[in-house]
Amino acid sequence: MRPPWLPSSRAPWLPSSPGFWRSPVRGPWFTSVLGVVLLGGITVLFVTGLLSYAAYNPNLAPVNDQTPDKGLLGFYLFAWPTDPPWLYRLTQGVHVTLGLTLIPVLLAKLWSVVPKLFELPPARSLAHALERVSLLLLVGGALFEFVTGVLNVQLDYVFPGSFYPLHFYGAWVFFAAFVAHAVLKTPAALRNLRRPRTEEGEPGSPPRAEPTVSRRGALGLVGGGSLLLFGTTAGHSFDGPLRQTAVLAPHGGPEPGSGPGGFQINKTAAYARIDDRETSADAWRLVVVGRSGTVRLSRAELERLPLHSSALPIACVEGWSTSDQRWRGVRLRDLAALVGHDEPPDVLVESLQRHGAFRRAALRANQVADPRSLLALYVNGEGLTPDHGHPARVIVPAAPGVLNTKWVARMTFGDL
Repeated sequence: MRPPWLPSSRAPWLPSSPGFWRSPVRGPWFTSVLGVVLLGGITVLFVTGLLSYAAYNPNLAPVNDQTPDKGLLGFYLFAWPTDPPWLYRLTQGVHVTLGLTLIPVLLAKLWSVVPKLFELPPARSLAHALERVSLLLLVGGALFEFVTGVLNVQLDYVFPGSFYPLHFYGAWVFFAAFVAHAVLKTPAALRNLRRPRTEEGEPGSPPRAEPTVSRRGALGLVGGGSLLLFGTTAGHSFDGPLRQTAVLAPHGGPEPGSGPGGFQINKTAAYARIDDRETSADAWRLVVVGRSGTVRLSRAELERLPLHSSALPIACVEGWSTSDQRWRGVRLRDLAALVGHDEPPDVLVESLQRHGAFRRAALRANQVADPRSLLALYVNGEGLTPDHGHPARVIVPAAPGVLNTKWVARMTFGDL
């Protein structure tokens, strides 16, 4: 007797053969439900991804532009606001958490339509050929975007080149194919959702296998997987016990250390190769350049300037963020005034860090002018730790974490 897990000699062996794909769960209704979920979810992902790119202010200065050949794809870019101060924390947290939550839905959708990829003949008409090409771009783009996004969240940069242009260009290719597919398929999907669930087969389709799970059970499995990913990821946007639930994110688990500086970071001082001799009170000087010349200030001299406080979070492109930390330091606009700028201009901030992306970053005039934007010397009542940017760091409301430069060495005010 032939074991039940082996196909019979008459069973189709090729994915393009009729009857090869016999799961009774596949069908128009099941595929349409997943498609409608992805239609809304991927649209939100695309919009929040574009907002994330705009938050880097790539049109401000070349040092901020990680995708210099974007051309017309940067048509929407605008000056990123400083209000509300938690704006980037919200948009990027939604982008990353929703992206991970949608992975089971995406995989189930691909599983449900995989027979379409093996249909013969490859093209029955020009319209059918265009649909097949858009489908290949859609599937390839989806896998590329989700894989690179997950690797970025995990801080695993194993792909060739920089994450920023790869993910940016990939998003446009994927979303163009997604829009074309949605235009072609949404009317049929809505009809399928209104159709009774028993009408699953298509005319001339091969007999189905015996079901091992119902369509409701399959949707429950997909929804349960998404809830599991949500529950083990969303906590990286919070402090305290909730962060410990983010076991699938590198910033889950306990806070890094304790005390006033016990909140999340990406790069340590050791990783950035910050030498303690450079940051000592005797050696370190902040160089401020502007219209009236150059000023060099020690940390003690900075502390004698008017100090102000701001309660602001830190939020990074990987989706993690902290709650508000209490920062204290010199307003950026006051530093601009020291070098002859009555109206706050743009500023180029340079770090003691010598290698790596965003060791230099540009800020717009509206960010400099905001009274909450500081060159911070203290956080939560204590001096900055080396990992948090001692002797001084920038903190700006609503800005991505990489623009809040640590270990600041030089600030150049003026048009960039």
